[in-house]
Amino acid sequence: MTPEIGHFALVAALFVALLQSVLPLIGANRGDTRLMQFGDRAAVLQFIFVSVAFLALMLGFVTSDFSIKLVAVNSHTDKPMLYKISGVWGNHEGSVLLWVLILSLFGALIPAFGKNLPSGLRARALSIQGMIGLGFLAFILFTSNPFLRLSPAPINGNGLNPLLQDPGLAYHP
Repeated sequence: MTPEIGHFALVAALFVALLQSVLPLIGANRGDTRLMQFGDRAAVLQFIFVSVAFLALMLGFVTSDFSIKLVAVNSHTDKPMLYKISGVWGNHEGSVLLWVLILSLFGALIPAFGKNLPSGLRARALSIQGMIGLGFLAFILFTSNPFLRLSPAPINGNGLNPLLQDPGLAYHP
């Protein structure tokens, strides 16, 4: 069930990013404050959805849910917890998801710390952030989905690439 929640959260984040890309920009061009303010709420909502997806993937790694293909390929039941957690971003799909998480975090910080910005500038900035997030989220969902399932699930995973089994990976993704 956790992979489905993560996948649903990514789809929801994609739709929020689409609305965030368009509505604040229209609002800034028309001077419509309601549409401009929608960008603030959308940026925070996008961050929440991407966070849920990232946490769902991390939970899959921590609990060794080998029904998730990414977990089966990049984790093993005998690995220390440090390498299970760092295995989340020690691969293509997880690292792109981490980038989207960081991007959406900074987008969500704009409404909190950008109150002194002119509303039109803030709306346009959030719209552009939404466009970038939309591109990354579409890329993740259509070409690099971290929540693909394996059936039947293997008993043990392949393990993290030995070159990536370094404490430095955990601190510097």
